[in-house]
Amino acid sequence: MKLFFTKKLLLWNKKYNRRAMPWKGEKDPYKIWLSEIILQQTRVEQGWNYYLKFIKKFPTVQQLAHAPETTIFKLWEGLGYYSRCKNLIAAARIIDKDYGGRFPAMYEKILELPGIGPYTAAAIASFAFNLPYAVVDGNVLRVLARIGGIKTPADSAKGKTLLNKLAFELLDKKQPGLYNQAIMDFGAVVCKPKSPDCRECIMQTNCRAYQLGLVAQLPVKEKKIVKKNRWLYYFIITYKSRVYIRKRTAKDIWQNLHEFLLVEKDSAITKKNWLLLPPVKQLLSRNEARVTKISRIYTQQLTHQTVRGQFIEISVNKAPDLGADFTGVTHRELGNYPFPKFMITYLQEKNVNLSQH
Repeated sequence: MKLFFTKKLLLWNKKYNRRAMPWKGEKDPYKIWLSEIILQQTRVEQGWNYYLKFIKKFPTVQQLAHAPETTIFKLWEGLGYYSRCKNLIAAARIIDKDYGGRFPAMYEKILELPGIGPYTAAAIASFAFNLPYAVVDGNVLRVLARIGGIKTPADSAKGKTLLNKLAFELLDKKQPGLYNQAIMDFGAVVCKPKSPDCRECIMQTNCRAYQLGLVAQLPVKEKKIVKKNRWLYYFIITYKSRVYIRKRTAKDIWQNLHEFLLVEKDSAITKKNWLLLPPVKQLLSRNEARVTKISRIYTQQLTHQTVRGQFIEISVNKAPDLGADFTGVTHRELGNYPFPKFMITYLQEKNVNLSQH
């Protein structure tokens, strides 16, 4: 398989691969790392502009390491999976402190950095330093499973071992960066999850899945994602033109982003019921408060959960005691804080300017 696959893949890459991306062919490990972190759980089309914004704002890893966290999270705003941003900051600071701002050039050292797993470490090592490590992302797994006709579940321990072994065997050790980019592109534009271009595929005569009529069934996945439903009720407390927000610190979705007063429920509740919720009931009774507006229901689909909820605006005549973690800010100042997409959609519909001031 090695002879035909690797040779044909590099031939396809040279003659037919026209997939353009701003980080393609990049040798700077910082920029490669940044692109790979952004592209974790994010489509290329969405990540493209974020990559360009980050490179413009922070041209070097040292500048990223010394930037305020709020500024970095604000730039990340809307990308989701915010633990990536948290790890990005932590890794940048380690590189700045422990490596003098120079990205480590050894696979093992790269792998030790926060937020970097075997795939990302292999990408940086091969693209930046031409080290012989095979990248194995979703696109690559699919190509390998189909070419080899591998029916072992790709997400099982046995399947991962088998596919990683095959990935290394097929890797062009002399030009690993070029090969890795080629196989990822091949999976993205030819050997796609749905409607792969089998009729025009350069691998057709050697592809086991095509020969056996198993293209649509491979790769096999044994684990099924259990999705969770969450209802979030946000109370926007306004006092003298200020609204109250806090940072989410728990290890949950949207960690390090900001939010309004929140009450979470397992299912939808009516206006009558949420008026009886302890924090709301206290506000209404103690602060001469009144409900001024109730939003429509908003929905955001995350990988493992569906988030739904509403925003309830409450005006109070006395300064509310919401706890030390809450800060009163003007609507203009809201733009200085990072919010999750769920809240950004609501604020944009209210014509709140969310650009930094």
